[in-house]
Amino acid sequence: MLRLRLAAAVLLPLRPGTAAAAMSTLLISQPGYAWLRELGLQEENPGVYNGRWGGRGQVVTTFCPANNEPIASVRQASLEDYEETVKKAKEAWKVWANIPAPKRGEIVRQIGDALRQKIKVLGSLVSLEMGKIFVEGVGEVQEYVDVCDYAVGLSRMIGGPILPSERPGHALIEQWNPVGLVGIITAFNFPVAVYGWNSAIAMICGNACLWKGAPTTSLISVAVTKIIAEVLEDNKVPGAICSLVCGGADIGTAMAKDERMDLLSFTGSTKVGKQVALMVQERFGRSLLELGGNNAIIVFEDADMNLVIPSALFAAVGTAGQRCTTARRLFLHESIHDDVVTKLAKAYAQVRIGDPWDSDTLYGPLHTKDAVKMFLDAIEQAKQQGGSVVYGGKVINRPGNYVEPTIVTGLPHNAPVVHTETFAPILYVLKFKEEEEVFAWNNEVKQGLSSSIFTKDLGRIFRWLGPKGSDCGIVNVNIPTSGAEIGGAFGGEKHTGGGRESGSDSWKLYMRRSTCTINYSKDLPLAQGIKFQ
Repeated sequence: MLRLRLAAAVLLPLRPGTAAAAMSTLLISQPGYAWLRELGLQEENPGVYNGRWGGRGQVVTTFCPANNEPIASVRQASLEDYEETVKKAKEAWKVWANIPAPKRGEIVRQIGDALRQKIKVLGSLVSLEMGKIFVEGVGEVQEYVDVCDYAVGLSRMIGGPILPSERPGHALIEQWNPVGLVGIITAFNFPVAVYGWNSAIAMICGNACLWKGAPTTSLISVAVTKIIAEVLEDNKVPGAICSLVCGGADIGTAMAKDERMDLLSFTGSTKVGKQVALMVQERFGRSLLELGGNNAIIVFEDADMNLVIPSALFAAVGTAGQRCTTARRLFLHESIHDDVVTKLAKAYAQVRIGDPWDSDTLYGPLHTKDAVKMFLDAIEQAKQQGGSVVYGGKVINRPGNYVEPTIVTGLPHNAPVVHTETFAPILYVLKFKEEEEVFAWNNEVKQGLSSSIFTKDLGRIFRWLGPKGSDCGIVNVNIPTSGAEIGGAFGGEKHTGGGRESGSDSWKLYMRRSTCTINYSKDLPLAQGIKFQ
């Protein structure tokens, strides 16, 4: 941790208002931000990579959420660029699919090592462009590195079983093959890790990848692709195996409707995800959806408060409430409600708010000005529906998109604002009496991503994990809703989309399965004992 903090002081930018900050309009042109060039970035960057860099679309400037100053610009993909890139990616797949899986794994290992070498400077860019604190930015790059390590081992393990055949002289096997071209659309809040979860696994499975990141984090997409491209080129394989098309809704729509996109992985809001799912389904395509989460922590009267307070704080306030696994509902048993609220408010008051690149900062800005408006609208709705703001609730008077982390009490469990996922640091604290009712309240929202209970009751724990417990894809006990490990499958149910990424058997989503029967005898027996003579 100390090394990371020292690195932050070296790599991260000077504060706005210094003499250096007045030298140029774009931050990248100022001496305090010269470290951006270590990632190959410049004032205007090509946003298309398909073995060569280019881009003929609109020029988009990205802004630092901590001060709303422009960082640099990216020339996005036109639809012509997209068409050219898909063709090159499909051609590159023909080469990549012929390479043995363990050798593909070796190249993915090299990508992980290349990311390791740039982990601090790339984490700094995540902090600058997305707005999360520096240690979280570095941690996000570490997730990609970890998934690369995981994928290397997986490249020697993927495969199907040999099944017993009922017919003599026959073998029954499962054969797994890559789907082909995997489109990956990622969101602003995890602009590195989610691409890593998808691409590392997809690559060892034998797929080519085409990535469209969020327009507001385009510099991160370019920087990550530059690192990957160098590894691919050093191994003399086509760069289009990991193609990039920076762009907006037009590119995303083209990907969703494109029959050449053999799998489309989409991470984003439930509203947009539904549109994507319908477009993909209309062509009978495959989609992998990672959408919203209205996640709950449930605290019973026997819970260890030394675990509850820091867990609720991290889950609700971490990344300024902009994780898909952020805790948005906190159910407290009525006997401990007031005491926990008091302790939690005191903990909120100690959260250090500041520039995300400062080593002491625990809480940074929201990503955009629109997010600030969304925060204020939700606070107003909560008040109108009977809620009381016991901490926070206001915009912070400083440059950037800063709002106070907020606690709201007094609302019923089914208040409309409680059932709405607001991507901001608002925690609704709700009372409950009985286990059965609170388990039902956990499940009554449309999303089903992450959930957690705090209790020492062993029977309750297993009821929570069982068929009448949480209906989420992530079901925790005595830990927060956020902070998932890469070894497990990540994803959720219902309006969260049903997709699974990263660990466990998520690799199967990036492959197609064939059931194969091989007759190595001279006879032709039929299944089920059928005689056809």
